[in-house]
Amino acid sequence: MGALERVGKRVLAFNEIVGEMLMLLGQTVWFFREAPRNLQSIFTQMAIIGYETLPIASVMAFFVGMVLALQTGVELQKYGTQNIIGGIVGLSMVRELGPVMTSFLVAGRAGSAMAAEIGVMKVYEEIDALKTLDINPVRYLAMPRLIACLICVPALVIYANFVGVLGGAFMSHLHPKIFISYSTYYDSLKTALKFKEVGAGLIKATTFGGIIALVACYTGFKTSGGARGIAQATTRAVVMSFMLILVADYFLTRLLM
Repeated sequence: MGALERVGKRVLAFNEIVGEMLMLLGQTVWFFREAPRNLQSIFTQMAIIGYETLPIASVMAFFVGMVLALQTGVELQKYGTQNIIGGIVGLSMVRELGPVMTSFLVAGRAGSAMAAEIGVMKVYEEIDALKTLDINPVRYLAMPRLIACLICVPALVIYANFVGVLGGAFMSHLHPKIFISYSTYYDSLKTALKFKEVGAGLIKATTFGGIIALVACYTGFKTSGGARGIAQATTRAVVMSFMLILVADYFLTRLLM
């Protein structure tokens, strides 16, 4: 009975978290109608999530593309099929590596910052102060962050895909064991990459952006316990975002294949 009780408590706690997150999502989407009145907050969050992430996203995408081209190109060269390396790098970046790696990057950098910021406001009762001023915390804090993530994460993924493909082209042309021309690389990329693959990657990116914002805001609103609670909420936001991104990636891949 003790084991069943523990399992039951965990199931109830999980269901409670899911319900609260869905309620938060519904309330946040409801306040989308207030977006024109909160453009400054939305643009501020877009700068934090998008513009300030560009440098590290560039480094990440470029070297991911180079490593992908190096590992696959050397193996393909053994069979004389290295000419298709452009299509392999492009499809890998657009379908999987671009959306997932970029979302991990945003979750670790911007998602943790969002959770910490809202968590500090919750612990030091600034959210209660907003309520006394008749300012809805969901409209003021969650809505701009969700809209910014829904816009910036797909934009970052497009940028990361482009940089990753460039990194693959650079490695494919300069590595002595692979060495294919840029035109051959581009022809292979153009043949393999279709609009369907690009669209599927953007659907994933938009979904992952929503997950990052929702998880960060939820954990921030549920923060308690002072400095230790803020640190735990930040860690929880990143870990939960990673897990939900991977789960969503599997189901979206099955759905969009």
